[in-house]
Amino acid sequence: MKQPNTLTRREFLKASAGVAVGGALASLPIELFAHAQGSDKLRVGLIGCGGRGTGAAIDIIVAHPSVELYALGDAFKDRLEGSLNALREELKDERKAQLNVGDRLFVGLDAYKQVIASGVDVVLLCTPPAFRPIHFREAIQAGKHVFMEKPVAVCPAGARLMFQMGELATQKGLSVVAGTQRRHEPNYIETIRRIRDGAIGEIVGGACYWNQGGLWHVEKRPDWSDVEWQMRNWLYFTWLSGDFIVEQHIHNIDVMNWVLGAHPVRAMGMGGRQSRTEPHYGHIYDHFAVEFEYPNGVKVLSMCRQVDNCAILIGERVYGAKGTADPSGSITVGGETWRYDGPKRSGYRKEQEDLVQAIREGKPLNETRAVTEATLAAIMGRMSAYTGKVVTWDFVMNQSQLNLLERAEKLEFGPMPIDEVAVPGKTALV
Repeated sequence: MKQPNTLTRREFLKASAGVAVGGALASLPIELFAHAQGSDKLRVGLIGCGGRGTGAAIDIIVAHPSVELYALGDAFKDRLEGSLNALREELKDERKAQLNVGDRLFVGLDAYKQVIASGVDVVLLCTPPAFRPIHFREAIQAGKHVFMEKPVAVCPAGARLMFQMGELATQKGLSVVAGTQRRHEPNYIETIRRIRDGAIGEIVGGACYWNQGGLWHVEKRPDWSDVEWQMRNWLYFTWLSGDFIVEQHIHNIDVMNWVLGAHPVRAMGMGGRQSRTEPHYGHIYDHFAVEFEYPNGVKVLSMCRQVDNCAILIGERVYGAKGTADPSGSITVGGETWRYDGPKRSGYRKEQEDLVQAIREGKPLNETRAVTEATLAAIMGRMSAYTGKVVTWDFVMNQSQLNLLERAEKLEFGPMPIDEVAVPGKTALV
C-alpha cells in the first residue's frame, strides 16, 4: 500500500477507464475528424478555472503542438484571472502560441454555455462535480469532445443523465476521457492485466483505502452570498461535491471495479462526523467504511477518512485463491513477489495524450460508463452510511428519487441554508 508523507499536490491533481468505442465512422460528418490532420488546430475550452482545471489545460497543451487553449470560463472572475496568469507563466517560449484565448473569457453561472459555443472542439469540465452532468449534456449535444474531472455526478439522477449522454457521445463518435487517471498509468494497466489473466487465481475479496488528513477550507466573507461561499468552499457540501467518499475515494473504488470487471450490486456502510464539526466544514462526514458486494459474491472493504493526526493509507488490495496483489504494481504468490519495473508515466499527462490521439486519429475513446459506474458506486456507499440502510444498484438506477441536479440547474447567487448533517436511522433513504 502507498503511504505518502505529503499530499500537497492534492489541489492540482485528480484523476479513467480507457475503452475504445467502435462505430460506423464512415457515416459521420467528415468535419468531426477534421483535426486528425497534422497541421490543423485542436481548439480547447476550459470550464472551471481552479487548480485542477488549470493543470488539465496545461497537460492537454503539452500533449500535442496542434492543441491551443481557445476559451476560459468560470463562475468567478478572480478564479479565471488567476488561472490565466498561471497559464501565461507556465506556457512560455515554444508553448506561448498555444495559449490563444483572446477575449474569449467568460464569467458567471452560464459561462459554460459561452465556452461551448465559442468555436472550441474540446471542452475540459473541471468545475465542482454538481455541475458535471449539466455541462456534459451541453457539450455532447453540441458535438464537443470532452475531458471531465471525476466524479461525474453527486446523486442518482445525475448519474442516470451521465449514462444517457455517454450513449449519445458514442452515437456521435465523440471522445470522452475522465479524470480517473489510474486507468492511464502503465503500472496499473500491466498489473491489472495480470490479475485479470489469473495471476492470483479466482478473486475472493478486496479492500481499498483513502485515509489522509484534512484539506483546505474557505471562510465566508461578508460580501459573499450563501451560494457563492458554498461554491468556493464546495468540498464540504454534498450537493456540490457528493461528500468526500464520492469526490476523492472514487479513485480506489474505480480500481476495484476495473479489477473485477463489474460494479457493486449492493452497499452497506457507516460513517460520521467527529473531527470536522466547525461551520466552515459544511455538513459532510469525515470518515466512512463501506462493504461493497459485487455480482459474483466478492466483497470489498472500502474505507476513507479525512482527519488530521491519523494514519495515512491510500491504495488497493486484491485477494485471490492463489495470492494477493496491489494493483498499483505488485503480485505475491507462494511467497514470491512480482513487481512492476516498466516505464512510469503521469496519468494526468497520459490521459490528455490519449484524448488528443483518439480525436486526431478518428478512433473515439469513451470512458463515460466506467467513471459513472464508479461515481454511482461511491454514491451508494454514501447513501448507505447517511441512512444506515443497505443500498442496491437496482435502487439507485431505477427507484431513487434523490435529485440534487435540480438545485444546480436552478442556481442563483443568493441565500442557501446548510443542509442538516445526516443521521443514520433518522435520515430517510429516497
